[in-house]
Amino acid sequence: MNKFLIGDFEGPLDLLLHLVKKQEMNISDLSLIDITEQYINFIKEMEEMNLDIASEYLVTASELIEMKSRFLLPIKPKEEKEEQEENPEEELKRRLLEYQKYKESITSFRTLEDKRSNYFTKTPEKREIYTTEKLENTENLTAYDLLTALQKLLERKEYTKPLNTKITKKELSVSERVAKIRNVLKKEKRVEFLSLFEEISRPYIVVTFLSILEMAKNKEIMLKQDTNFGTIILERVD
Repeated sequence: MNKFLIGDFEGPLDLLLHLVKKQEMNISDLSLIDITEQYINFIKEMEEMNLDIASEYLVTASELIEMKSRFLLPIKPKEEKEEQEENPEEELKRRLLEYQKYKESITSFRTLEDKRSNYFTKTPEKREIYTTEKLENTENLTAYDLLTALQKLLERKEYTKPLNTKITKKELSVSERVAKIRNVLKKEKRVEFLSLFEEISRPYIVVTFLSILEMAKNKEIMLKQDTNFGTIILERVD
């Protein structure tokens, strides 16, 4: 059986409650004489082990000794009425019963806390952030925005397989791709960014992407996005 030390208890009442349970008795059957002797013996054992005893334990020890002495000494006639009104043993039982209820409620709360830890909640967010909103600076799209849109296209095209690396006689240049994009924009003033990637091959994607950046740098086109995470549009600058 494990031996309890003074540090295992939360206070004098906790120690007293432990001593009562140790005797397997109900608080209502508590004997002030017995519980006082057990309490004092426990304190003496702790002192013999050179353990520091908190002052609150010593104060309770003195209170118990006083209660015990008053309980054992004969009551004088003048004190009989006062003694009937203040019964030390009943007062101790009341305090222990209240503390027992407190301990039981703490146990219940800890059980509820453990159950609650198994649930995860998400903090509330404003509904407006998920609604369609106009961007304030639609022309200020970055290369990162273009790369993000291109990545989504490649994911839809299952761009996880090895690319076709067939060697052609003539390589596609940026200047040639710029010219072709200009021809597209002559017919339609606005085209979708992703619509310009008709061929899914590494050289074609790289050259097309660089061509769009070159045209944007030279202010031949404007890049627009009407909504957050929406379709990116290339618009010809007249």
